[in-house]
Amino acid sequence: MSKEYFYISDNVKENVILPATVAVPEVWPQVPVIAINRNPVFPRFIKLIEISNPALIDLIRRKVKLNQPYIGIFLRKKEDEKSDVVSNLDDLHQVGVFAQIHEMQDMDYKLRLVVMAHRRIRITGQFIEDEIETGPAETDAERRRRKYRNTRRKNSTDAEGVEQVEKKKPAVDQVLMVKVENVMHEKFQQNEEVKALTQEVIKTIRDIINMNPLYRESLHHMLAQGQRVVDNPVYLSDLGAALTGAEPAELQAVLDETDIPKRLMMSLSLLKKEYELSKLQQKIGKEVEEKVKQQHRKYILHEQLKVIKKELGLEKDDKDAIGDKFRERLAGKQVPAAIQTVIDDELNKLGFLESHSSEFNVTRCYLDWLTSLPWGITSEENLKLEDAQVILDEDHYGMEDIKKRILEFIAVSQLKGTTQGKILCFHGPPGVGKTSIARSIARALNRQYFRFSVGGMTDVAEVKGHRRTYVGAMPGKLVQCLKKTATENPLVLIDEVDKIGRGVHGDPASALLELLDPEQNANFLDHYLDVPVDLSRVLFICTANVVDQIPEPLRDRMELIDMSGYVAEEKMAIAEQYLVPNARSGCGLSEAQLRLRPQALRALIKSYCRESGVRNLQKHIEKIARKVAYKIVKREAEAVDVDEAKLPELVGKPTFKHETMYDVTPPGVVMGLAWTAMGGSTLYIETALRNTLRDEKSPSGSMELTGHLGDVMKESARIALTVARNYLAKHHPDNTFLNTSHLHVHVPEGATPKDGPSAGCTVTTALLSLALGRPVRRGLAMTGEISLTGRVLPVGGIKEKIIAAKRVGVTCVILPEENRRDFDDLPSFIREGIDVHFVSDYGEVFAIAFDQAQVRMPEELREDSLST
Repeated sequence: MSKEYFYISDNVKENVILPATVAVPEVWPQVPVIAINRNPVFPRFIKLIEISNPALIDLIRRKVKLNQPYIGIFLRKKEDEKSDVVSNLDDLHQVGVFAQIHEMQDMDYKLRLVVMAHRRIRITGQFIEDEIETGPAETDAERRRRKYRNTRRKNSTDAEGVEQVEKKKPAVDQVLMVKVENVMHEKFQQNEEVKALTQEVIKTIRDIINMNPLYRESLHHMLAQGQRVVDNPVYLSDLGAALTGAEPAELQAVLDETDIPKRLMMSLSLLKKEYELSKLQQKIGKEVEEKVKQQHRKYILHEQLKVIKKELGLEKDDKDAIGDKFRERLAGKQVPAAIQTVIDDELNKLGFLESHSSEFNVTRCYLDWLTSLPWGITSEENLKLEDAQVILDEDHYGMEDIKKRILEFIAVSQLKGTTQGKILCFHGPPGVGKTSIARSIARALNRQYFRFSVGGMTDVAEVKGHRRTYVGAMPGKLVQCLKKTATENPLVLIDEVDKIGRGVHGDPASALLELLDPEQNANFLDHYLDVPVDLSRVLFICTANVVDQIPEPLRDRMELIDMSGYVAEEKMAIAEQYLVPNARSGCGLSEAQLRLRPQALRALIKSYCRESGVRNLQKHIEKIARKVAYKIVKREAEAVDVDEAKLPELVGKPTFKHETMYDVTPPGVVMGLAWTAMGGSTLYIETALRNTLRDEKSPSGSMELTGHLGDVMKESARIALTVARNYLAKHHPDNTFLNTSHLHVHVPEGATPKDGPSAGCTVTTALLSLALGRPVRRGLAMTGEISLTGRVLPVGGIKEKIIAAKRVGVTCVILPEENRRDFDDLPSFIREGIDVHFVSDYGEVFAIAFDQAQVRMPEELREDSLST
């Protein structure tokens, strides 16, 4: 029997030591059970345990008061549970340890215990609360309270009484006390095998302690009782297992084993694993430590070298060198005072920042952009009109308006002495040379050339730049342009300005307003630089296909220059002077190897490439050059002379076989002229009877419109019907054809969308032609909108429409009177060979359209329709 002390603390300032003669009994059949996770407790080891279950706390308090400070500690099978008690004995491993409470600290909501394990025990059954022996320390008052509590539990029948009793007694699904029996190990002999195992365990423990000092502290803590466990194989096996960090199942297997040699072998196996893990951990630690030491040593030596070089005057500090590099960039530049102040502030800020900080890199990049811009640097311009004229004529054929505008710009610059940038906008169909003329203008003016396309752009930051606070921030395209061209007066081409987008990151079209406003771009503010940049010397040139799609505020800041399509004569000259030589050089052919005859070029233009531009014509010529190069390489021919007969073999069958749909237009059919983004085109307006029988339900007649017409053309058709009815009623009062018939108005190529205010006169003439049964004069085409009173209104795209009319062989064209000035501005070769009539009232249109036509009565027309 040994005399020991245990402590009881009830949240008081000082622990009260209560002496009690407690002899650890050899047999104790019932103990409170405490379930633990992860690491089981081995005999002769001390452990700190905290419990929070109210029922278990109350039970242990009573046991300590009864001088029964004993508990059973068992490992839980499921590690994820956090409770101190279990609901079923199957949740615990059956073998645990019998432990004595040495110190207890009562903290109301939890209980902290310092326990020492003594021996192995096995669970044999569960004890319920009524069977727990109270012991001699129970007072009379406590006994009376317990009997009263049991009586209330038995006699309580109402819900409230049952609930109160249930609060006082432990839950049925909690295991608080168990019946146990001691687990005795099997007898063994101190033979050579046991001695060898013992020595190997001791040696492995010593190796682990030498490798990791933390195990030495744990070992001293475990051997606090002063017993030499190394002399006892029973305790030595427990010590070896307790020192390892093995899995709970492996440690529990050591606790369950009763054969001492086997237990020693299991402990030795766990110790060997721990030793190998410690060696691997030590190896990794050494590698990391060596790497860190090497980097640190390198850093120290590098810093010492910089200090030594700085003292000797051989090298400057990194930050000083960066600052000197930025100052060298500004040498010879005329930096404005406000911007120089910003640069000086940033350089001073850079000197105080740590070179490894993120703010240092942001400031350095900002200074890099500020000092790279060409402050006050401009390229020397060519202001000689003769030289510019020669360069423009070399690169492009025609384009007299554009060439004249550039020469005017040069002349103004000569007289004024300064070159202020302007904003020009070239608009026209694709393939007419809008983009290529900008490069020629830059060469003629001796300016640096920069192009960026805004087609589909949806981010404002592309124009105005990002804020410096963002990762990967960059200035806008214009600041990048100045840095790339290294001049303040480049020529900037903003391509496809009519196709600019609008997304979640803002409206780029609105961001271009400040950029393209001559009154504001002298102080253009980029979000990244955040300092004003002078863009007034930049010559901006924009390109667009459709002017109406450019936002009105943006269009107001531009000088619009129309680049219409080419007629056949212009295409012929462009092909002979530019396209054919370029195709030869692009395919490595000489002039003798490929010869394109003029009749072949005319056939290409007439039957294959009728569009306004020359891009499609260029593709066909390049296709011919490739086919010729293929034949020469295969030695099928040494040279090819391409005439009209060889075109089907080289480029396929003709795309356009007939110039017009009708050789002689029947009554009710009139040719109109239209403008599209691809240039001018001709289209027929067809009218016919939809139903030859009269409908009594709708005697006033009706009109159906087909041909994929837009809202504007539908309105024009309704207005034309009203004008035609009024004109017929005035001049032919007996003819009620338009008032009583069911009409059908159709524009061929129905799948192609058509819209625009230029078909009113054409539809009116077609309806009157159908009503009178008289076809219009041969070779006639017309354009113009009409009002309800019969006035002919002006339209746009006169040049494109005249070119389209000449392309299909039209000889007579009717135009509104107000478009006379547009026709007079056309080149003479476009106006030649065509008879143009200018009208202001529909009566004049009628007189011209039906001048030489044969008269047919409406009755004959109806008979033909019925017979058909």
